[in-house]
Amino acid sequence: METNSQKSSKPRIQSIDFLRGLVMVIMALDHTRDYFHQYHKSGNDALDFGTTNEWIFLTRWITHFCAPVFVFLAGTSIFLYGSRGKSKNETAVFLLTRGFWLIICEFTIVGFAWSFSLFVPRLLLGVIWVIGLSMVVMSALIYLPKKILLPVGLIIIFGHNILDGYSGNSMFWSIIHEPREFIISGRRVVALYSFLPWLGLMITGYSFGNIYASGFDKVKRKKILLSVGTVSILLFIFLRAENIYGDPGNWDTQKNFLYSVLSFVNTTKYPPSLLYLLMTVGPCMFILAFTENISNKFSKIIIVYGKVPFFFYMLHLYFIHSAIWIFYLFSGNSITNMDFFSRNFNTPSGFGYSLGVVYLVWIGIILLLYFPCKWWGKLKSENKSPWLSYF
Repeated sequence: METNSQKSSKPRIQSIDFLRGLVMVIMALDHTRDYFHQYHKSGNDALDFGTTNEWIFLTRWITHFCAPVFVFLAGTSIFLYGSRGKSKNETAVFLLTRGFWLIICEFTIVGFAWSFSLFVPRLLLGVIWVIGLSMVVMSALIYLPKKILLPVGLIIIFGHNILDGYSGNSMFWSIIHEPREFIISGRRVVALYSFLPWLGLMITGYSFGNIYASGFDKVKRKKILLSVGTVSILLFIFLRAENIYGDPGNWDTQKNFLYSVLSFVNTTKYPPSLLYLLMTVGPCMFILAFTENISNKFSKIIIVYGKVPFFFYMLHLYFIHSAIWIFYLFSGNSITNMDFFSRNFNTPSGFGYSLGVVYLVWIGIILLLYFPCKWWGKLKSENKSPWLSYF
């Protein structure tokens, strides 16, 4: 029988760190686009077929994989945390405190990273907020029998689109399911990440952690991953093709075949529809299945980011935002022209660069982040202070 010390020293799971690192690197592309792309900074929607092109669309669309995979794996990580010699009570306390910590971070250091302003008139409740709130709820749900949790998570994921037809005006409903603006103490707040479907995804990810439990057969795990991935993709194709259920927006025929395909995969993120989640989480099951023992130069680099997700998230926002300041000021502009009282990233609307520049900046940011992320990962592995687990 394993002792607590043996359980706590289990090695990290390479495939999970690789997938998490991969989606985080892609996430950085989306945020670089937010700050640097002239098309976006001019108020255009990358998914609007009236103004976009295939390259702009796909640059935005590929980043759809980031948030759902990140939240799903957060649930899996909760299971793994509890399986490393932690009692239910210890796990619950950690989830409760870390959840509230993340909510506080969303309102402070995350909000400041986006705006570089101590006060902005509109506050967005983003992915860090919804992960924190879901963790707070999970601190209670982990006491439920495991055989109940998976059905609960799947019912939420598959059933929440039934609520699409209801439009509530309350702050509570905005937080639960319908992203909309409300006012708190004179400040405009938008719960962009309404938490019900994200909670369902985290619960499902937590239940999924069972296949990574100690002693679980690797061959069986691979079969499960491939089966879940295949069923998810086929179900997505079937439901989407017939516009039956699972997304508030139907796809339709566009000006050519390519744009019709883009319409087909243009599903709803806010809140994440059933089809959006099937489209994004499903294919990633194949990545988990085929990277169980991955070990090459590329994977080793990506895993560095995957081991320090919150550290990477915070650092990449500050790096990218600082970079647009540098570009703006070195272009001969004055700091007095920057807006520090909006979420327009300080630089005037319309200031930005081509998509090619966006990709070059993104690659540069990722390379720069490698070194501090590697240092932080090493620090966490050598220093077992519980406080470091909050970062």
